[in-house]
Amino acid sequence: MKRRSFLSSLATASALVAARPLVAATPSPASKIKLGLDNFAVRAMGWKAPELITYAASLKCDALLISDLDAFESLEDAKLREVKRQADDAGVALYLGSWSICPTSKSFRPNRGTAEEHLRLGIRAAKALGSPVFRVVLGNMEDRKTEGGIQARIADMVTVIKSCRRDAMDAGVKVAVENHAGDMHSWELRQLIEAAGKDFVGANIDSGNAAWTLEDPQDVLETLGPVTICSSLRDDMIWETPEGAAVQWTAAGDGLIDWKKYSARWRELCPGVPIIIETISGSQRAFPYKQPEFWKFYDKRPDKLAKFEALAKRGRPLTPFKAPAGPEGKKATQDFQKAEIEKSIAYLRRDIGLGVRS
Repeated sequence: MKRRSFLSSLATASALVAARPLVAATPSPASKIKLGLDNFAVRAMGWKAPELITYAASLKCDALLISDLDAFESLEDAKLREVKRQADDAGVALYLGSWSICPTSKSFRPNRGTAEEHLRLGIRAAKALGSPVFRVVLGNMEDRKTEGGIQARIADMVTVIKSCRRDAMDAGVKVAVENHAGDMHSWELRQLIEAAGKDFVGANIDSGNAAWTLEDPQDVLETLGPVTICSSLRDDMIWETPEGAAVQWTAAGDGLIDWKKYSARWRELCPGVPIIIETISGSQRAFPYKQPEFWKFYDKRPDKLAKFEALAKRGRPLTPFKAPAGPEGKKATQDFQKAEIEKSIAYLRRDIGLGVRS
């Protein structure tokens, strides 16, 4: 009797367990992807590093990419360590960046000395700030039209980076090169990283700029994810036009990126790397890639283009943002930029589950 009663109770308990819906375990803080912002998202504010840290902390960001050396009042080590202490106290991990270190790029500026001096300065500053990377760029899509094309610019930049290898290795800082403003396809950036040295060079992946080389951001993640060490991400809206396609960057959740799929793959390909958001919303750019002359400066890969075109078929035209003329224009731009980054951070935390801080 007791045995039959026990078996009956066991069967009842098993039925109850089977009937319960399965609930996914809440990710532990250690397994969650850190979430941050790039200061370029709020560039109209004109904030320096201390104000940027305060703002990032107010949004409960885990990380802050300060992508411009001009955001620091001083680049002396002692002053940079003061900034690091503020960030540490606020619980915000700092990532540092700057701009072109390709001496033959149309974007290169000599205000930080030679390309090598600029890179060495950034490596030193990153070390003082506790940043694991120094983010740099080659240039923009106009470099594809220069003498020798983008391959010549890649070779010039590789020479600069390799000349600073010992500086980076001694500092424990990696050089993060971004796919920037249509300068390099993802496979071209991967080529640069491998030529310069994967032991101290990686990618600062930009999902918005991916669309400017007619690539699907998800596909770009597959190419660059294994070498990604930092990020500047945003969403894209892409739609068909008679000549090709148009692109407008958006807040996260307002474009075509499937952020659940993207972040799941991110966790696999880029463990430990934060998702840092750089909203640059509002303006549109047309890409007349159906015109044969367009491909004079781009590397046409039909399989990659097909994925981009599939996105464009799903997209819809958006109305660009335009600030009003006059003194109220600056305030309107500031409000718009803050609204876009705050909307993105809130969406990625609430709907996608990113971020360590509650």
